[in-house]
Amino acid sequence: MKQRIITAVIAAAFFIPFVVYGNWPFAALVFAMAGVGFFEILRMKHISLASVPGVLGLFALAAIVMPEQWELNIKEWLTLGKIEIIFLVVILLLVYTVLIKNTFTFDEVGFILISAFYVGLGFHYLIETRIAGLEYIVFALLIVWTTDSGAYFVGRKLGKNKLWPEISPNKTIEGFVGGIGIAVIFAIGMQLIQPITHTWFALVGVTIIASIFGQLGDLVESAIKRHYDVKDSGTLLPGHGGILDRFDSLLFVLPLLHFLHIVG
Repeated sequence: MKQRIITAVIAAAFFIPFVVYGNWPFAALVFAMAGVGFFEILRMKHISLASVPGVLGLFALAAIVMPEQWELNIKEWLTLGKIEIIFLVVILLLVYTVLIKNTFTFDEVGFILISAFYVGLGFHYLIETRIAGLEYIVFALLIVWTTDSGAYFVGRKLGKNKLWPEISPNKTIEGFVGGIGIAVIFAIGMQLIQPITHTWFALVGVTIIASIFGQLGDLVESAIKRHYDVKDSGTLLPGHGGILDRFDSLLFVLPLLHFLHIVG
């Protein structure tokens, strides 16, 4: 626990100034984190980031993470947008399966592309959320952190019924519900300071949905790790694991807030 707290404090001290300042330094940091997250998931499948498929996957990831304003600027001199870049990556990956006589297979092409979208979309919306306003980033982080903390403490105190033991043995139904409740309380507190939605009903509804999706994001990453028989996605953050271990919930919550038109 001590190591987790120390790592969390150091990581927050590093991350928060980038979030507050925003602009291209924040975008550059997000691209770097997305790259690390992509490396982590490829490593589970024993695909090297330095390989031809790994490098091509990075191009797809970069296209997905790219904020919309950057895409408009790039189109002015490259005449290619995200769809075209990703399409080229797909074609090149499929051609590569032929060139190396199918030792790199169609299934692995699918794995790389799904991984790029899984990691890339969440980090894309992290940039877009910051562009929309600092308060939206704070709101998203608040939901994720309070849900996580609430689920942990309520689960330890009251948890008796396992939520999904085959995927995450320590999670309980009581913790799942408790995390939602704690997130709603803190969201109401933020609404009093800095309104996020136009109505209290919308705030509570969005918070509940986002809290549920955040916990589902955590379970999805747990399922991936269990499938590939790894404990943590990486070792970048001592006591916490890797980038995907810390951002798994945000990868689900941030796109959701845009799809619900809370941000944007």
